[in-house]
Amino acid sequence: MKLTCKEAARLISEGLDRNLNVAERTRLQLHVAVCKACDRVTRQFEFLRRAAREYPGPGEEREK
Repeated sequence: MKLTCKEAARLISEGLDRNLNVAERTRLQLHVAVCKACDRVTRQFEFLRRAAREYPGPGEEREK
């Protein structure tokens, strides 16, 4: 069954919080490979995740 962009976005988000099963991961990879919009969404989620991890938090100094 073909994945919609809405379903792909949900799996992209869920994939950041849990391990997707093989079927979910495969369907998502196939969809992202042919959908430029969902590829961008994937990269945006990854960027936000990295930025949140690196954010020092209030009252803490950022390493330079």
